[in-house]
Amino acid sequence: MSNPRNPEKPTKIAVVGDIHDQWDSDDEMALKHLGVDLVLFVGDFGNESVEVVQAIASLDLPKAAIMGNHDAWYSASDWGRSRCPYDRDKEDRVQQQLDLLGETHVGYGSLDFPALDLTVVGSRPFSWGGEVWKNAQFYEERYGVKNFEESTARIVSAAQSAGSETVIFMGHNGPVGLGDRPEDPCGKDWHPIGGDYGDPDFADAIAQTRDAGKTIPLVTFGHMHHTMRHTKIQLRTPVYVSSEGTVYLNSASVPRIIQTETNRLHNFSLVSLQGGVVSQVSLVWVGQDFTIASEQVLVRSHQASDPTSSKLVVTNSTTLI
Repeated sequence: MSNPRNPEKPTKIAVVGDIHDQWDSDDEMALKHLGVDLVLFVGDFGNESVEVVQAIASLDLPKAAIMGNHDAWYSASDWGRSRCPYDRDKEDRVQQQLDLLGETHVGYGSLDFPALDLTVVGSRPFSWGGEVWKNAQFYEERYGVKNFEESTARIVSAAQSAGSETVIFMGHNGPVGLGDRPEDPCGKDWHPIGGDYGDPDFADAIAQTRDAGKTIPLVTFGHMHHTMRHTKIQLRTPVYVSSEGTVYLNSASVPRIIQTETNRLHNFSLVSLQGGVVSQVSLVWVGQDFTIASEQVLVRSHQASDPTSSKLVVTNSTTLI
């Protein structure tokens, strides 16, 4: 049996944004050097990249994952099936990925982490985003879900089964309601520019779970890359803090591995959680020696004069280390 967790010590969570085939053995070493307690994968491992998912499944750390739209790239839509490079009558790579991840995949499900006193709940897997119900045949065949309402019910049911009162929600795409500008966390950055491209079922499920009394310190996702399609002048806003104090984190800094003249850098989003509250969120780049080469602090808690309360401040400070 492991030793009881010190309640004074923050829980350190690493969120791995859209991988798109950028994952190697150094990533596991980096996460262990970072000393994380939990790793969350928000999907888009590759275009049905079974090998990448197999590597993730073998990661020797507490983890949870959800599938993205690219993880059913050749299976979910007529467009994708027409371009499938393998025989779908002989292989089901979507199911292969799900089988590899097992209970780690929390799409339409939940996973308790009693040692951390939290439960991770997954939204709709394989999401493309937006207010139109896409890939109807795929969702009905795989999950028996026919519309947003039924999808919301599946997510809420998963949250109701949570063993902890503290729930972290994760999805591939984020929920609707975080802004309709193209640079917002789920904003539409292709023509016609603008509009909220979040998932309505995800937003409804979060609201119903909050109304049921669960504490929701963090909602994390990816899909909408930080680099935007319509401009190179600015990046997407990665965080949103709600009036309830929930931090919404878009972790899709793509590409997540870059080669400089002197170093090979891997990015992770790090979230510190203490007493069921987020105290800091940062985007870090880890070098070949597994130390942090740079850190961009996105959210920091400023303790108020009342020690029982705190205020989350969205920041944008970058430190080169």
